[in-house]
Amino acid sequence: MDVINKVILSDEFVNEVKKTIKPHWGELGWVTYKRTYARFIDKLGRTENWSETVKRVVEGNINLDPRLKNSNLTDEQYAGLVEEAKSLYKLVYGLAATPSGRNLWISGTEYQHRNGDALNNCWFVAIRPQKYGDSHIVPNYLQKEQLAVSMPFSFMFDQLMKGGGVGFSVVPSNMKLMPVVDNKVDLTVLIGKESASYKDSIATGAIDRDDWLAKHDIADTRHYTLPDTREGWVVANANMIDTHFDDTNDGFKDVVLDITNIRAKGEKIKGFGGTASGPVPLIEMFFDINEVLNSAVGRKLTSVDCTDMGNLIGKTVVAGNVRRSAELALGGSTDDDFITMKQDQKKLYHHRWASNNSVAVDSEFNRYAPIADSITHNGEPGIVNLELSRNYGRAIDGYQAGIDDGVEGTNPCGEISLGNGEPCNLFEIFPLIATQEGWDLKEAFALAARYTKRVTFSNYDWEISRNVIQKNRRIGVSMSGIQDWILTTFGNRVVTGFEPTTDPESGETVQKPIYDQRVVKEFDGLYQTVVEADKEYSKELGCKASIKHTTVKPSGTVAKLAGVSEGMHFHYAGYLIQRIRFQDSDPLLPALKACGYKIEPDVYTKHTMCVEFPVKAANADDPNFASAGSVSIAEQFATQAFLQTYWSDNAVSCTITFQPNEADQIAPLMYQYRHVTKSTSLLPYSGADFKQAPKEPIDKKIYQERESEVNENVAAVFAKQNDNHDKKDIELVDQSDCAGGACPIR
Repeated sequence: MDVINKVILSDEFVNEVKKTIKPHWGELGWVTYKRTYARFIDKLGRTENWSETVKRVVEGNINLDPRLKNSNLTDEQYAGLVEEAKSLYKLVYGLAATPSGRNLWISGTEYQHRNGDALNNCWFVAIRPQKYGDSHIVPNYLQKEQLAVSMPFSFMFDQLMKGGGVGFSVVPSNMKLMPVVDNKVDLTVLIGKESASYKDSIATGAIDRDDWLAKHDIADTRHYTLPDTREGWVVANANMIDTHFDDTNDGFKDVVLDITNIRAKGEKIKGFGGTASGPVPLIEMFFDINEVLNSAVGRKLTSVDCTDMGNLIGKTVVAGNVRRSAELALGGSTDDDFITMKQDQKKLYHHRWASNNSVAVDSEFNRYAPIADSITHNGEPGIVNLELSRNYGRAIDGYQAGIDDGVEGTNPCGEISLGNGEPCNLFEIFPLIATQEGWDLKEAFALAARYTKRVTFSNYDWEISRNVIQKNRRIGVSMSGIQDWILTTFGNRVVTGFEPTTDPESGETVQKPIYDQRVVKEFDGLYQTVVEADKEYSKELGCKASIKHTTVKPSGTVAKLAGVSEGMHFHYAGYLIQRIRFQDSDPLLPALKACGYKIEPDVYTKHTMCVEFPVKAANADDPNFASAGSVSIAEQFATQAFLQTYWSDNAVSCTITFQPNEADQIAPLMYQYRHVTKSTSLLPYSGADFKQAPKEPIDKKIYQERESEVNENVAAVFAKQNDNHDKKDIELVDQSDCAGGACPIR
């Protein structure tokens, strides 16, 4: 056969789909898409439309099939891939399913091939000395196989700047491996007068380069001139960190970092989008991390020290405007210093806000009362049961010793248990929409399994990632709109009641949930579909079957595209005002105003406008409808346990909301589900307790009034106003791919 290099969807096919399938946009869908995932097309002078985005994304994914690269396909197999690409296109174009937000932004671009890491949502890294190995970043003073304290922080910094969230572990077993901090380091940051950031940098603590060089011999220092790249930031930070330790510092005690070449604040970041923060946040981070290390001279770094360093890195990435840093710090369940570290208000507001904090537990753990008390007051910590993740897939499949023995932590949203350097790799189906559009759900979920499998063949930058991905081939097929689908399809929620039963270990009476067996059968069948599809495709590709396959992600932004409930969560309210923030120069604002949406200046941030969207939940008027403000904490725990039992062999991301009078149930419910739930976080339910809240519950009458004020289609108005030539500089403000606002968008 002829050499086949690529699968391309024809314009004729795309145009035919556009005639026959209408995307299922939610009330916020098109606006969310346009400002979040539509890339600018230089030659056309505009951003993508939805059909172009889907074509780019599907082609980017299907061409990851390694058989194409090796020209190892028969004509029949190639034709099968073409048909699969067409099916995927129809599935995603109609919004019956979508890849992760990261895929929507990166897949099919030149950056996918340069930075395959960016196709993955989130990562995990263990904080302990590690080897850089054969990775794209190796500081020049290190050997590839040399252990370095900087390595996990470099990995974290790199992935955060690529737009991925990072979970990191500071559990006691890792902290025991940290060496004593040997050296106090004198840090100097230099900047030349030619830099546009000179004045601001000097005010932040940098020193004039020429003046300093006239008085000092730079050969006596470990010095590094930062190139204007992501890698430059990472390597500079590594230089500073490693100089504190005798085995990696080559005898130096002073560090000099030259930031002259760093681009100025406000300049565009190509590829990943957004605008540069300039060097000022970076300078602040260098000095702050150096201070943490200097204060630890003569002792080992603690979990609090390492979390502070991770948070300071996250704070710096947030300053880049578009890419919000998402971090989860995982500490020990008896590490009181870690558990209480956010009680230091000064440090909380300075940098400790940058991570959600959780504690690692096992099934024997029973000290839930102090954790529940802390949650009641601070909403933290969450809990992560590593023992369950290592030895269980779905709970219904029972104990399987060491089935996932490399697990050390989780991603920031908690839906995927991960090994060191491993990413979460996601695709989600909206079953209600898929069913309405005539899809066989088994076909849809099989396509999802194959999509995620191909992502594991991307080009990954870090050796630890390549190794663990090849070992596990972990995928995460998820679904959103779960509550919508169950209620519409079966006429009730999955938990139909509770019955008293005796806990065999404690002897106490607990309320055991009763599940609708029709729903149980449906979820179990779909799980088997995903596993079988992965097994068949793995055989075709000649690789291992995936170690785990299914999950439930929180899905804040992506769920808005189709207008479905987020992940497993109940709708925030039956009717609500959803507020989305835009920069005041955003070209979408005139179109939104013309359509009748209420727009006002944001009360918290300058140069930002707040737009109000009236939203109605699916089934809002159904007598069996429940919202986050009305469903009991017990039913939420039971629903998460149901999904962990019959659907997810990874984990289930869930932020359980509770009312003040339910706080005393937190500890008992955590204990009751200790053998099932792999990760859980809780937050008190908040209605509209502050001005311009992101979500404000309203009644049906107000919804109808506000909906009647919206008089035109915003997509049509936007196209007319801009003559299909919109601006390059659409910027994102305060949006998130997760329900709790933790994970990045793209």
